[in-house]
Amino acid sequence: MIRRSLTFAVLTIVTSAYPTLAQTQKPVAATTPAPTPEQAQVLKSTQHFVRDLFAWGPEFNVALGPLAPSVSPDFYIVPLSVTFNDQTDTGVVYVSKDGKTLLRGEMYNTSTSPFADNLVHMHVEGNPSIGPANAAVTVVEFSDFQCPHCLLLYKSLKTVEPKYPQVRVVFKDFPITQIHPWAETAALGARCAYMQSPDAFWKVHDQIFDNQDVISTANVWEKLVDFATQAKLNVETFKTCMASPEAKQAVEANRADGVALSVGSTPSIFVNGRPLVGGSQATLEQYVKYELAANPK
Repeated sequence: MIRRSLTFAVLTIVTSAYPTLAQTQKPVAATTPAPTPEQAQVLKSTQHFVRDLFAWGPEFNVALGPLAPSVSPDFYIVPLSVTFNDQTDTGVVYVSKDGKTLLRGEMYNTSTSPFADNLVHMHVEGNPSIGPANAAVTVVEFSDFQCPHCLLLYKSLKTVEPKYPQVRVVFKDFPITQIHPWAETAALGARCAYMQSPDAFWKVHDQIFDNQDVISTANVWEKLVDFATQAKLNVETFKTCMASPEAKQAVEANRADGVALSVGSTPSIFVNGRPLVGGSQATLEQYVKYELAANPK
């Protein structure tokens, strides 16, 4: 029960606040300046408060800081980590500079788009896409070929895409290798199809998802070669590409973009930078319609 309480408390912070940290906080330098006496007092009082708020006794190792600027000049971003039984959860809170007010949740600068920072990490060029390159609305999908929820999104997009031909849909790899052992191999195969023929990518992409239930770690290579053959790719070039650093680097670049955007599960979608986790078709269409109305061409 203690561990569940820890997880609930910290993950509540992470879920509500961490995306803002990822979008607003600069990377911490290797040597962080020591806090001023006033900042040290803010950290001390904040640690005391969160321990009391979440009932974290001495068996919980609570670390806060370093303080970072937030979008409000009156508040700091305070990174927070809690370790219990060698397991650590992380998140952020916002604390006023006088140390008297603590906020959980997200903080936005209302003078700019709340999703402007997301667009910085999209890097859509050089990735497979459907739809006009100059589209007013771009849907970016971070996907994993072995993920069953990504398969559901794949089927949904077959319905959604014909409704909105003016929308661009971009596919980016985010194989979760910890739970999907053949996903990265599939990502490499699809990337190699794209590198040889952008049009062939979608044929291989569809074949992987359509056959997801029969692909395994043991047969994924054989299946990919078969899909490449059906897509009329040069098979020897395809095989060479599968072992190439270029294909690996492309998949890793997409994964790095996802990490920068705090993608933690697949599918994760961004509609003009607006995040949608889980791939609900109704919500996806809601976002697309909203963005089309807000960005008429």
